[in-house]
Amino acid sequence: MDKEIELDEYAFLVSETDSKGIITFANDDFCDIAGYPLEELLGQPHNMVRHKDMPKAAFKDLWETVKRGDIWTGYVKNRTKNGDYYWVFATVYPFESEDGKNGYMSCRRKASREEIRKYEELYKELVRKEN
Repeated sequence: MDKEIELDEYAFLVSETDSKGIITFANDDFCDIAGYPLEELLGQPHNMVRHKDMPKAAFKDLWETVKRGDIWTGYVKNRTKNGDYYWVFATVYPFESEDGKNGYMSCRRKASREEIRKYEELYKELVRKEN
């Protein structure tokens, strides 16, 4: 059975992807919580940490939002390398890197117990409707 990894109050997970969602950067907090060394994350699709409990609709909304140049915020349940999971409140925004390439940055912090309970129920219902 997978278990929840609870972020501490000061954890701040940051990752960057190219325009196709391929990881180009991840900070130490992201690597530590997800359970991957940086070398294993770089060049991989960011959805490698997607948890099966996440509804497709949430990521459809995320991609539609950032591709039109807007900032997306929401609650995300991610999977660790060993199959455990963690919840975050994420802010994802488009940006242009120093070399002129477009990509996306995601900054994540701890979600509260109340927020997790609310979104756990909502996402269960959405996944049920998708299947």
